[in-house]
Amino acid sequence: MCTHHLNPLAILSSFCFHIVALLMCMILITSTTVTASEIDRVALLEFKAKIEDDPSGVFNSWNDTTHFCQWHGVTCGRRHQRVTALELISLKLSGSISPHIGNLSFLRDLRLYDNNFIGEIPPQIASLRRLERLDLANNSLGGEFPPNISSCSNLILIQCSNNNLGGVLPVEISSLLKLQRLSLSNNHFTGTIPPSFGNMSSLDALILYQNNLSGNIPSTLGQLRNLTIFALSQNRFSGLIPNSIFNLSLVRVLDIGSNYQIQGTLPPDLGISLPNLYFFSISRNQFTGTIPNSISNASNLEVLQLDENQFSGRVPSLEKIQRLRWITVFTNNLGSGKDDDLTFLSSLVNTTTLEAIQIGVNNFGGQLPEQISNFSRKLWHLSFDQNQIVGSLPIGIENLINLNSFQASDNKLSGSIPSSIARLQNLNMLYLFGNRFSGSIPSSIGNLTRLLSLRLRGNNLHGSIPSSLAKCQNLLELDLSLNNFSGAIPAEIMDLSTLSIVLDLSYNRLSGFLPQQVQNLRNLGYLDVSNNMLSGEIPNSLGNCIRLENLYMESNFFQGNIPSSLSSLKGLQGLDLSRNNFSGQIPEFLGRVQMLQVLNLSYNNFEGMVPTEGIFKNATATLVMGNRGLCGGIAELQLPKCSFDKPKKRINLRTKMVISIISLLLGITTVLTCLSFWWLRKRKGKCTSEESGNMLLEVSYHSILRATNEFSSANLIGTGSFGSVYKGILDGQGTVVAIKVLNLMRQGASRSFIAECEALRNVRHRNLVKILTVCSSIDFQGNDFKALVYEYMVNGSLEEWLHPSPMLDEQPKCLNLLQRLSIAIDVACALEYLHHFCQIPIVHCDLKPSNVLLDDKMTAHVGDFGLAKLISESNFQSPMNQTNSIGVRGTIGYIPPEYGVGSEVSTYGDTYSYGILLLEIFTGKKPTDDIFGEGLNLIDFVKRALHEDSMQIVDPNLLDDKKNNNSISNECLISIFDIGISCSAELPHERMNVRDVVARLSTIRIKLQGV
Repeated sequence: MCTHHLNPLAILSSFCFHIVALLMCMILITSTTVTASEIDRVALLEFKAKIEDDPSGVFNSWNDTTHFCQWHGVTCGRRHQRVTALELISLKLSGSISPHIGNLSFLRDLRLYDNNFIGEIPPQIASLRRLERLDLANNSLGGEFPPNISSCSNLILIQCSNNNLGGVLPVEISSLLKLQRLSLSNNHFTGTIPPSFGNMSSLDALILYQNNLSGNIPSTLGQLRNLTIFALSQNRFSGLIPNSIFNLSLVRVLDIGSNYQIQGTLPPDLGISLPNLYFFSISRNQFTGTIPNSISNASNLEVLQLDENQFSGRVPSLEKIQRLRWITVFTNNLGSGKDDDLTFLSSLVNTTTLEAIQIGVNNFGGQLPEQISNFSRKLWHLSFDQNQIVGSLPIGIENLINLNSFQASDNKLSGSIPSSIARLQNLNMLYLFGNRFSGSIPSSIGNLTRLLSLRLRGNNLHGSIPSSLAKCQNLLELDLSLNNFSGAIPAEIMDLSTLSIVLDLSYNRLSGFLPQQVQNLRNLGYLDVSNNMLSGEIPNSLGNCIRLENLYMESNFFQGNIPSSLSSLKGLQGLDLSRNNFSGQIPEFLGRVQMLQVLNLSYNNFEGMVPTEGIFKNATATLVMGNRGLCGGIAELQLPKCSFDKPKKRINLRTKMVISIISLLLGITTVLTCLSFWWLRKRKGKCTSEESGNMLLEVSYHSILRATNEFSSANLIGTGSFGSVYKGILDGQGTVVAIKVLNLMRQGASRSFIAECEALRNVRHRNLVKILTVCSSIDFQGNDFKALVYEYMVNGSLEEWLHPSPMLDEQPKCLNLLQRLSIAIDVACALEYLHHFCQIPIVHCDLKPSNVLLDDKMTAHVGDFGLAKLISESNFQSPMNQTNSIGVRGTIGYIPPEYGVGSEVSTYGDTYSYGILLLEIFTGKKPTDDIFGEGLNLIDFVKRALHEDSMQIVDPNLLDDKKNNNSISNECLISIFDIGISCSAELPHERMNVRDVVARLSTIRIKLQGV
C-alpha cells in the first residue's frame, strides 16, 4: 500500500475555494430571485398608475411598507413569490389596463370584471403564457379583441361580455384548444363566426348574444361535443340552423331568438337528441313546419319560447315536461280550428311550476279543457286571445288564485261569466271582449278589487250593470259596449274616480238619466253613452269632468239645451250629440274650445244662428244637418241666411249730424280710456290671464310678489334652465301654490313659456301637474314679467327622494319598492295620455326625476312642459329622416341618441327618457353618475347585471328593506329592469310601447301586492 503525504495548506486552499464558489452561487440565485420579484412589483405599480378612480380605496394597501404579495387582490405562489392571480372585482375602478400587465409572467388568473375600465385590451396580455382565466366582463373596454391572445395556449376561460368591443371575431381564438368558456355577449362584434371555432373541442359555453353578427351559423360548431350553452340571440344571423347543432346532446341552453331571419324547420327528434335542454328559444324568426312531438322528451325544459314564427299544425303533448315554467307560442299559425287543438293544455295539469302560458294569435279551435282549473297555483299570466275557441269558461277557473292577467278576447266563447271568477282577487286585467258571452255580469265582480282593466265589449250580455263594480276602486278603464244591457246607469259607478282612460257604455239599451254623480269622474278622458235609450237633460255636473277629451251621447233621447257648464271642458276634442231631441241655440262657447276637432249636432231641434268662430269655420268638422231652425254660419254649411229685418225709418240731416258728433265724442273717450288703462296697467303691473287656459285664479304681479315674500330665497324650492320655482300663498284665497318665474334674460325662456302654455292649457290628467293660471305682464320697473302658477306638491320632486341631500334636521327620505313602482306607473300613465289620448300628441322632451312631482299621497305628477312639442299625426312616431331645427331637446343623460344626430322629436324620444328614468328609480344611480365614464352608461350597467347578479345593481336602500328581500321581489325587479332596457333601446322602433309599459308594470305591482 502506498501512502501519500497530504499537504495541509493544499487542503485548506481547496476548502476555501469551494466555500467561495458556493457563496457566489447563492448570491447569483438570490440576485435572480430579487430581479424577478422586482419585475412583478414594478408591473403592479404600473397597473396602479393607470387607475384614475379608486372609490373603495383598495390601492391604499399597495405601498412600500407591505410586500406586494400582501396587496389587495394579489395572490402569489408559495415557492417563487411570483404573482399568480390578480383579482379586482366589483370595485368601481376607473382607468385603463396597463400594458405592463404582460410582465406578470406567472399570472394564471386575471379577473377585473364589473368595473369601469376603458381603452383597449392591451395586446401584451399575449405574453402571459401561463394564463388560464381572463375575465374582463362588465367594463367599458373598446377596440378590437387582440388576435394574439392565441399565444395564451393554457386559457380555459375568456369572459369579456358587456363591453364595447368591436370588429370581427378573431379566427386565432380557435387555436385555444383548452378553452372551455367563450363569452363575448353584449358587444359590437360584426361579421360572421369563423368556421374554425368548431376546432375548440373543450368548449362548453359559446355565448355571443346581443352583437351585430350576421351570416350563416357554421355547421362546424356541431363538432363541439362538450357544448352546454349555445347563445346567439339578438344578432342578425340568417339561413338554416345546421343539423349538427341539434346533435349536441349536452346542450342545456339553446337560444337563437330575435335574429328575425333564421329559417327552416325543427328536426323531428329534437327532444331526443337534446335531452338536457333547460332553456330553448327560437322566437322572432321565420321557422315553419310543425313543433316536433319529441319535444316532450326534454324533461328538464323550463322555458320554451317559439313565439312569432310561422309554425303550423298541432302542439304536441307536454306531459313529460314537469319543470316547465314558461311556454310562449303566440303569433304563429298553430291549430286548425278543430275540437282537439287544445289537448296539449290538458297535458300540463301536473306541471306544478307553470307561471305563464301565451298561445294567442293562432288558429286554435275547440273548447278550453277543464284541466285548466287544476293548473299550477303559480300561474299568473294566461292568454289565448285571437283564436277560434268555443264553449264556456272551465268550471273551477277560480282555482288559479295567483292569476293577474286573463286574456281571452276575440274568440267564440259563450255561456255566462261564472260568478266564481270573482275569487281571482289578484286579477289585474280581465279581457273577454269579442266573444259570445250571455247572461248578466255577476254582482260578485266587485270582489276584484285589484282590477285595473275590464273589457267585455262585443258580447251578448244583458240585464243591468251591477252597482258592485263601484268596489273596483283601482279600475282605470271599463268597456261594456256592444251588449244588451238595460236599466239605468248605476250612480255608484260614477264614484269610480280612478276611471281615467275609458268608460264606454255605448250600443246597449240603457234607459233613464245620465246620473248627476258623473261629476266624480274628474279624471276621465273618454265617455261614450251613445246608441242607448237615455233621456233627460245633460246634467250640469258633467262640466266638472274637466279632463274629458271625447264625449259621445248620440242616438239617445236627450233633450233641453246644451248646458253652459260644458264650457269648462277645455280639452274636449270630440263631441257628438246627434240624433237626440236637443233644442235651443248652439252655444257660442263651443267655438272657443280650441282643441275641438269633431262636432256633430245633427238631427236635433236646434234653432237660431250658427256661430262662425273656432270649429264652426270648418264645415267638414261641424255637422248640423237635420236642424230645421238653424240659419247663418259659414257658406259651406249651406244654411239659409238669418233674417232680422226691422222697419226702416227716414233719418234727416240734423239727426245724422247729432249721431256723427256723438260718435266722435265716444271715440275720443274710448281712446282716452284705453290710454288711462294702459298707464294704470304699467303702473300696477296687472297680470292678464289668457282665456284659452284653464284659469281658476286671478293673480297680479303684485300678488305674486307678496305670495313669495318678494321672491325670498327661503321660499325658493327649485331652479331650472329658464327660471326659478317658489312656494307661495296667494292673497285672499290662501291657496298654497308653486310659482315658476321665468328668467327672460335667458335665451329661449319666452319660447319655453309659450310652449308650456300651449301644452298645458288643454290637457288634463291625474298624473300631470295642474296649471292654475299664468301671468304675462310687466314688473314695477317696466320689465317684462312671465310666470306660471301650479298646484303645490307637498312631497317635492322625485329627484329629492332618489338623491336626497344630507340634512341634519331632516329625516332621510326613502322610497320602498311598491312606492317606486307606483310612481313609475304614474309617469307611464301620464306619457300614455300625452302620446295616445290627446287630439294632438304631445312630446314632453325633458322627462327626468326633477320634473316628476309628488303630492301628499305620493302620487306622481309630470311637470315642466317648457320644452314640450305638439306633433302632427304624420310625425307621431317618425324619428328618422327628419331634421330638428331647434336643437337638441332635453337633459344630458336622458336625451335619446337619435336627437343627437338631428332627428325630429317623437314619442319614441320620451319612451327612451322614461326607460332611463325607470332604471334610475330602481338602481338609485343617475345616468350621469361618476361611475359611468366613456363607453359605459346606465343601460349597459343594468344589462350586464341581468346576466350575472341583478341584485348587485339595486338601490342599497331597497336591499336594506327586509320586506323586499324575497324571491318575488327579486323577480319583479328583474322584470322592471328588463322593461327599462326595452324602453331605452338604441333604435327607436325597438322601444317598448308606453301602453305595454303601463300594462306590464301594473301586472308587476299586483304581483308585489300579493306578497
